[in-house]
Amino acid sequence: MRPDYTRFDNVARELGCACLREEPMSRHTTFRIGGPADRFLTVTDEKQLIGLLQILREERLPWLLLGNGSNLLVSDQGIRGAVIALSGDFSRVELLPDGETVRAGAAAPLASVCAFAREHSLSGLEFAWGIPGSAGGAAYMNAGAYGGEMKDIVKRVTHLTEGGEVVTVSCGELDFSYRHSRYTGGSDVILSVEYRLVPGNREEISAKMEELMGRRKEKQPYDQPSAGSVFKRPQNGFAAALIEECGLKGRKIGGAQVSPKHAGFIVNTGGASCRDVLALIDMIKEKVAAEKGTQLECEVRVTGEAE
Repeated sequence: MRPDYTRFDNVARELGCACLREEPMSRHTTFRIGGPADRFLTVTDEKQLIGLLQILREERLPWLLLGNGSNLLVSDQGIRGAVIALSGDFSRVELLPDGETVRAGAAAPLASVCAFAREHSLSGLEFAWGIPGSAGGAAYMNAGAYGGEMKDIVKRVTHLTEGGEVVTVSCGELDFSYRHSRYTGGSDVILSVEYRLVPGNREEISAKMEELMGRRKEKQPYDQPSAGSVFKRPQNGFAAALIEECGLKGRKIGGAQVSPKHAGFIVNTGGASCRDVLALIDMIKEKVAAEKGTQLECEVRVTGEAE
């Protein structure tokens, strides 16, 4: 039985939050997969967010904070509860008075943050150019590429606690490790991220960014829907190499396929379901474990109503 949203809907309306009912999550994930969310809300400021989270907790309704949807696989049955997408104030990017610290709202696309740093001749974010995520999502999972990670440049993060308190913590308190932070699996909501950057030459920064983007487009299936790298890096090598060595490159189940371009990616070739992707993930894990003795760990977050 679905929850009673009467009181929640009234509060959302009073707060001025845009609210959609039965919104297909396939419209909001880079995989282009996912059934309907009971409620899909766009929140533009801190007051709206605090008010929504309060009523969600009072009504004991489940909720999901959505970033760019780039590391997410949503069930074909959809999501029971509310999905909250940050926008407005949470998308701002600004330069702080010291001239070397960039602050980005949690919803700001990493691409926008990287471009802002480049325009202000600040170096340090080049590695993140092309990572398909938001500032908040990248800090949440300590995103990284080409030898760089968020832990190398994040100075401070401001978050909202479960009790409604706004707190700012320094990098040393963020418990960063490989694809992990203090926020992973927790209930605190990231509001903004500050990056500690260094002055550089704008042309050199731009050239580095374009070089890395060229490498991405050459090696990764940039032109097809996916959720990025599916598996975390195992201790004894690279997931993509192990998968390819097992002869799984190009393997397909339904509309889901191990990318012929990069075996670490699963792509949606058209009409792929969550069930297709999960079946392909299971096949990969079983075959790599049997032939290579390595247990691959999924990096993509799977959420929604159980199949």
